Amino acid sequence: MIYQAYQAYADLLEPLRRNAHGVMPLLQWSLRDPRSAVALRAWAAACEIFGDMRLTDARPAFGIDSVMVAGTPVEVTEKVEFATPFGSLLHFCKTSAAPQPAVLLVAPMSGHFATLLRGTVETLLIDHDVYITDWHNARDVPTNEGTFNLSDYIAHLMLFLEVIGPGAHLVAVCQPTVPALAAVALLAEDKSQVQPRTLTLMAGPIDTRINPTEVNHLARDKPIEWFANNLIGTVPLRYRGAFRRVYPGFVQISAFMSMNPDRHANAMADLFNHLVAGDLEKARTIKAFYDEYFATADLPAEFYLETVQQVFQEHALPLGELKFRGRPIHLSAIRRTALFTVEGERDDICAIGQTLAAQELCIGVPPFMRKHHIQTGAGHYGVFNGRRWQTGIYPLLREFIHTFN
Repeated sequence: MIYQAYQAYADLLEPLRRNAHGVMPLLQWSLRDPRSAVALRAWAAACEIFGDMRLTDARPAFGIDSVMVAGTPVEVTEKVEFATPFGSLLHFCKTSAAPQPAVLLVAPMSGHFATLLRGTVETLLIDHDVYITDWHNARDVPTNEGTFNLSDYIAHLMLFLEVIGPGAHLVAVCQPTVPALAAVALLAEDKSQVQPRTLTLMAGPIDTRINPTEVNHLARDKPIEWFANNLIGTVPLRYRGAFRRVYPGFVQISAFMSMNPDRHANAMADLFNHLVAGDLEKARTIKAFYDEYFATADLPAEFYLETVQQVFQEHALPLGELKFRGRPIHLSAIRRTALFTVEGERDDICAIGQTLAAQELCIGVPPFMRKHHIQTGAGHYGVFNGRRWQTGIYPLLREFIHTFN
């Protein structure tokens, strides 16, 4: 009943949030007028935070209308190249006629929408033809569309690469590094024409036995039955996916926030203080982050449970025991795809060494087709977003892709 309990709680607060929204237009002038009373500005700030800072279940827009290419603004439009009930292959089409390497960016299916990688996409678009896996909210997928497990995720990646065609490059961020590596191995063993030219694995749990983090300990210390009994909910009747078993996005976000409660509490305090002080630009920066962070998506239960069991508990991939619909996955089959692994020095979700493990597992990749990088000072999100991604990691990734294009 975890989903129903959360929905009842959200419904109970909704009238209060509507009231806060109703008051905000009457008070917002005070945030822009430094002469207004501090108490009035504090009231306005409290109403704005209570009304806006909440979990949502709507996918935000990427909102990427243009990108600078060689100093010239180029128009960008989004196009769904292919779709299944559980995910779409989204293409960021540019009006520029100059050919660029095609990159499939694999977004995590881990409680957020693919728009969490908006900054990653914007940077990649400068020098590449970018596609992304735009996973759908499982809450909105009717049960008659069937289930979605780890093998289905792998199958989607292979299918999306077929749609893009030969010569693409694959970049996986965090959780999908495991299915991405498995997909490339299967394509290699089949001698497929759509084997990617390069595979970049960024901050992913290839082998979580190495430098285990708090997240790894949680996944390992409890039996899979505990996860099934305590963290899986049933979608309420009001949604299209009614009766589907899911790992709710609100549970995942709560888990993420519990890892760094002080950081999030301080951010909310900073937001309040900026609003009261009239520093609206600083307040907008914090709000923009949490608007994205609080946009949650539910995961299919079977995919979540298989990922926990096979990736974090059984370490199936590094032990050579991972299977795709009963078929063993042989990483040694990868020979034509160059491999780049990236880690963050301060990553508290996927620690140093966990992604690097892919280099030792892919014994068929020649040494000259391998590269590894540890980004100094970068936490988990800093590996694919922000200044360190843009100035430290992206130039190396761009060089790697263009070398083997």
